[in-house]
Amino acid sequence: MKAVLTITGSDSCGGAGIQADIKTISQLGGYALTAITSITVQNTLGIQNYYDLPPETVRGQVEAVINDVEPNVVKVGLIRTLATLNVIVDLLQKYRPDSIIYDAVVRTAQGEQLIPDDVHDMIVRRLLPLCTVVIIGKEQSISKLPDSIHTIAIDDNPQHGYANGFSSALACFVSQGLSVAEAKGKALAFVNAQSATVSDATGRCGELYRLFLEAIAERGDEYHDINYYADHLNVSARYLAQVTHRAVGLTPKQIVDKEMTRILQSALLSSAQPLQQLAYDHGFTSQQHFTKFFKKQTGLTPSQYRAEVKRKAEER
Repeated sequence: MKAVLTITGSDSCGGAGIQADIKTISQLGGYALTAITSITVQNTLGIQNYYDLPPETVRGQVEAVINDVEPNVVKVGLIRTLATLNVIVDLLQKYRPDSIIYDAVVRTAQGEQLIPDDVHDMIVRRLLPLCTVVIIGKEQSISKLPDSIHTIAIDDNPQHGYANGFSSALACFVSQGLSVAEAKGKALAFVNAQSATVSDATGRCGELYRLFLEAIAERGDEYHDINYYADHLNVSARYLAQVTHRAVGLTPKQIVDKEMTRILQSALLSSAQPLQQLAYDHGFTSQQHFTKFFKKQTGLTPSQYRAEVKRKAEER
């Protein structure tokens, strides 16, 4: 059983990163050694946050396994800081594995940039010249590399982790003694077969958005705080924001404010109650707070709105 060292970030959903590398390498009969560069906070809607491990922690992980097991193939993925890049380059130059395969992790499937421009530029200058194989998307451009480096451009695939799966399969086949050309063909066959039978994990975005709208309709005249709705739906406020952004491109606050404005407009026209009473009835701490909110949303004070609607009705 051949060992492959993968140096990259983690993926909470398991579709890419260290988790997916371990699954792929194990499926193909290899033994996965790992060194994590970054811990991502992500779900099916995308990455919420990162924690980049200290470079010396990355160094410790790599040295611990490479001194002991001596893998002949190293696959490199997500590198987000210059300090971590420098550590990885130094280690690769020191230990000189037979093959170094770099999966150019630059953007997420949603198009979000994963690494800063300065890190990307230094990867091109320092890491790529050490590599045996560099894997990029067909839409990406890359500087001219030495002829000894195989550059593989693969079709952009919307499935999360497609390129990751290809690169880890390639690394595994190369570790088994196949040429890069042979490994490329087998890796493509493997990842395409996986794509046909295994779908991405699916979240509950649509259902949660519907429940959020229902909660606003039922409680919008009383509760304006997003944390209330997040707690009511038993999710984090951050996840709720991802859901609404994916669904309609708005924040939860914008949606609540929009519905609250509609409720207030209806109340102003259907009731002759004083503004202070309307403010209290709809969860505002004061008439001043009510007026400030309403004017921000509509450009008119509540009194001006009542008068404007009355004037337009009389003109008809």
